[in-house]
Parts: sequence; structure tokens; C-alpha cells
Amino acid sequence: MPRYHTLGSIPPKRHTVFKDSEGNFYYEELFGTIGFDGMSTLMYHTQRPTRVKDLLESTSVKPDIAVETNMKSLSLRGFEVKPAKDYLESRVPVLVNSDCVISLAAPEASLRDYFYKNTDADEVIFIHRGSGKLRTMLGSIDFEYGDYLVVPRGTIYQIDFDSSDNRLFIVESTSPVYTPKRYRNWFGQHLEHSPYCERDMHPPGKLETYKEEGDFLMKVKKQNTLHQYIYASHPFSVVGWDGYNYPYKFSIHDFEPITGRVHLPPPIHQTFESAGFVICSFVPRLYDYHPQAVPAPYNHSNIDSDEVLYYVDGDFMSRNNIGVGQITLHPAGIPHGPHPGAMERSIGKKSTEELAVMVDTFKPLMVTKKAMEIADPDYYRSWL
Repeated sequence: MPRYHTLGSIPPKRHTVFKDSEGNFYYEELFGTIGFDGMSTLMYHTQRPTRVKDLLESTSVKPDIAVETNMKSLSLRGFEVKPAKDYLESRVPVLVNSDCVISLAAPEASLRDYFYKNTDADEVIFIHRGSGKLRTMLGSIDFEYGDYLVVPRGTIYQIDFDSSDNRLFIVESTSPVYTPKRYRNWFGQHLEHSPYCERDMHPPGKLETYKEEGDFLMKVKKQNTLHQYIYASHPFSVVGWDGYNYPYKFSIHDFEPITGRVHLPPPIHQTFESAGFVICSFVPRLYDYHPQAVPAPYNHSNIDSDEVLYYVDGDFMSRNNIGVGQITLHPAGIPHGPHPGAMERSIGKKSTEELAVMVDTFKPLMVTKKAMEIADPDYYRSWL
């Protein structure tokens, strides 16, 4: 999200001496993307952020693939993913390609025993159930049902959950996640026709600044491997920062739907974009208002992209027998559309209360073994 923000204490000029009231140096760190060409933030630490004490064992977290070249429409019963106490162990990859990893998670406990950093990917964490606080080196963000948490790669974080009943839909992106270019002017400001604006984006609030020394475990994901570092000082040592690269939240409930006289295509629901996929939000909205309009989506061929829909809540107008937490995958190369009877049922209706998240990828998705364990084997026949 190209928008300048600052928090805490910073010096008046970059790359200059900065000390605390007792004359101790603060240590500057550039937190950037795409070399020195992308969005970046300058942070100031109470202690050097480079103080590695030890390296522990590394473990592979590469997803186990069941189907590499999938051409079968699938339906996954997402809420059948079993809860786990550990945050990282709760994350279950279900659909994967070289641009993204789509996972489901049901963490039962807060992430407090260690710190986590994903250096492979930006993370978009959709909160389906639960509430709490995302705690990062750049400050904290309170979250609740319906929030997207956009966490840039390299962000060090922990998560506090308010209860043990949590359900997350997570998309990891190997390229940076932005708001769509067509929503912004050439200065980066969101335009009047955008379905949301800067007021709907919530950056970190209060900073947690520590000057503790000890043994601090950080788990770092890189190249599908989880590395374990022991740092000599607390990872949340930032006293201030400014820039454009930071985590933020956006609520799906703040997405203002675009409607028309006849059915409009899925790009009107677009919320985020990356180099390899887009994320869309389907929210309660008025239906098309032409007197002969067919509100249900028309049949369409997915020639260039795989379509993933994650059903959150409400009445899913175009599908039969769809439940909360379910995922459908309609692969590129074959047409899909409303289930039998859905088009007819939609005619004459004035609005929908559906809530869903869609991911359209530009490369085919592989299906993991964990996904096949929760798949409906007969979904592809459901248009008969």
C-alpha cells in the first residue's frame, strides 16, 4: 500500500546520528523490497538487529503435492482442517504454485513462545473466526472477524488470540501484495471510484519497544525451510520508523461493492493484486437492476487462470450445497458457472448477503495431499 506512515521517534534526517536521552546510539535498519527499488521503511533499534547467538536445526515445510497437473473441479471442506495449538503447525497448505501458497489454519493458542518471519512471501491472513492482536516489530494491530491482515515479507511478528476458536484463510505471495493500480492515481492516492480508500486501511498503532537481552527464538521461513535462530536481544527493539513498507489491516466489511444494470465481471470485486494472482471480496450487495437482468454469473471459461473461492458466510447464490469454510477450485481450461437451478433462482431477486474471498491465479495450482483428505470426490459432477 503506497502510503507514507510514521510511528515513534525518528531523527530529522536519514542516516544521521540518533541517540537516546542518555547518549546511547540507536541503530538504523532499512526494511525494503525489490532491492532498493520497492517500498521501504527505515527503523531505529535500541540494539543491533544482527545479534545472532546460535542456529538450531532447520526443517522442511515444503507442501506434499498429490496432484501436480489438476484439471478437476474440486470442493474442499475447509472446517475439517483440525485445530492445532502451535500457530505454524496449524497452517495447512492446500493449493500451491510458484507464485502463492493457499493455506487453512485453526490455531488454538497464541504465538508467544517464539517470533516468526516469512522471508519467502508476503502474507495475506483473512480472519474468518477469532479476534486478537497482531504484534510486530513495527507496532501492533487489533483484528477481528472479516479482517485482512497484510504482512510484508520479512516482518517479525507474534499473534495473540482472544480465544481458542480461530479459523484463518492465508495466502502467501512470492511477489509483493499491493492495492490494484487502477484504484490509484499516479501519486498513489486512492481514486473516488475505488471501492475503498485510505480511511479503511489501518496501519500499526502502539509500538512495543524492548531493550532486553537473553535468548530469543525466531523461526524464519526461507525456500520452504523453517530455520531457527537464537538472537541475543529482543526482536521488538524499534523506537521509531517511517516509510511505506509495513503491515496493515483492511476489513472485508469496508469493501463497497460496485453494481450495474446487468451482471458485471469478477474484477469489480478485486481487493489486492500481486504479480501472480489477484484477491477479490464478495460482499452483501444489490443485484443488477435491468428489468430482465440475470443476477447469477454467466458461464465462463477459465482459460488463463485457476479460480479459488473461499466461502465465509451468507447465502452463496451461484452454488448448491455450499457451507461455511468451504473452498472451491475451478481450474483453467474448462468452463464453469452456476449450479443447476441457481440461475433460475436468482432472477427477480434484489440483493445477496454472501461473503466470500476469491483468489484467481495466473498459473495452475497444484493440490496437496492434505487438500485431498478434505475434498468432495464428486464435486466435479455437480453440474449434471
